[in-house]
Amino acid sequence: MGSGRQHPDTEFLESTVARMGKSRAVYGAILRVESGDGRLSWQGATGNLEADQRYFIASVTKMYVTVVVLRLCRENRMSLDDPIADRLPADLIQGIHVTDGVDRTGEITIRHLISNTSGITDYFFGKDADGKKAASDLFDGNDEPWPLERILERVRSLKPRFAPGQPGKVHYSDTNYELLGRIIETVTGKSCAEVFAEFIFDELGLHDTYAYTDPTDTSPAPMYYKDKPVHVPLYIASITPEGGIVSTAKETMIFLKAFFTGRFFPPETVEDLKRWNRIFFPGQFDYGIGLERQWIPRIMTPFTPIGELLGFWGQCGAFAFHNPKRDLYFTGTVNQLSGFGHGAAVSAMVRVMKSVG
Repeated sequence: MGSGRQHPDTEFLESTVARMGKSRAVYGAILRVESGDGRLSWQGATGNLEADQRYFIASVTKMYVTVVVLRLCRENRMSLDDPIADRLPADLIQGIHVTDGVDRTGEITIRHLISNTSGITDYFFGKDADGKKAASDLFDGNDEPWPLERILERVRSLKPRFAPGQPGKVHYSDTNYELLGRIIETVTGKSCAEVFAEFIFDELGLHDTYAYTDPTDTSPAPMYYKDKPVHVPLYIASITPEGGIVSTAKETMIFLKAFFTGRFFPPETVEDLKRWNRIFFPGQFDYGIGLERQWIPRIMTPFTPIGELLGFWGQCGAFAFHNPKRDLYFTGTVNQLSGFGHGAAVSAMVRVMKSVG
C-alpha cells in the first residue's frame, strides 16, 4: 500500500460496521481491516456481537485445508494428482460418482476435490428424490452428527453434476472437503483437529482458534438462520474439514496475512491456485484450487476500480479476504446462515476499499 494513500479514520470505520448491522438479516457483525504495510489495523462490532468474540468461521476453514494439503504435497507425502482411490479404502468410496451405470469414482483425484471439479454432489444442499436437503433439517435446529460414512451414503443417492475434471465445470461441494479431510487423516495418522493445530494454530501462536470437537463448548457466538439462533454442536463437531474451525477476527486476520505473505508457502504459489472456474452465473464468483475469488464489478465502483477479493466465504457469513489492488485485508462475520447477510459484508468491504482510492 503506497505511503501516499489515505486510510479511513476511526469514525468512518465505526459507521461502516454499524451499517452492516442495519441489514434486516444481520443481528450482529464483526469487521476487522488491516493494510499490508501495517499502517491500518482496526476492528469493531455491532449488534449482539463483540469485536473480540469467538465465532464459527464455517467454510473459511477450507482455506486452512489448502495450507495443509499444499504442505503435505510439498513434503512429498501426497500429490494433487493422486487418485483418491489410492488414499481411501475401496469400500468407503465405491459408488459415490456413478453416471449411466458407470462408477467413475476411480477417476477422481485430490486436485478434483480441492478445486470442486470432481462432479460429486454436495450432500448439504443437494436434493434427494423427495426434494429434501440435509441443510433444511439442520437450519431447523435438528442437530445430528454427520460423519463421512453417513455423508457418502447420502451422496450415493444423489446424481453427480458432471464427469470428474470436465473442462469448465465446477460444483461447490462440501462432500469434496470431507473426503479431503479423511485423506489428510490417512496420510498423517492424526485427526484433522490435530493437524490444524500442529501445522497452523501452534505455528502462528493462535490461542482462540481451534477445531470445534466438543459439543458442550458454548463459547462461540450462536449462529442465526433468518431470525432464529441455531444450535447444532453435534453437527459442527462432526464436519471439521469442511467448516469446523472456531476463531476470532483478529486471529483469522493473522492466518489470512500469513497465507498471502509467504509464511506457509512462497507468495508466488498463490498464482498457481488461480485456476478459476465461474461458480455462480450470472455473477462474479469463482473457485480455484482451494481459493475463492469475489470479483467486484466495475459498475459498483465506476471511478475507483477495486478488482478481486481473494480468500473465502463461510455459509454463516464469515469472511476472510485480501484485496491485492489496495493491499487490504478483511476478516469478520455477519453470523447469518440464510445467505441474506453476505451482501452487508460485501458492502462494508467495498466501502472501505473505495475510501482509500
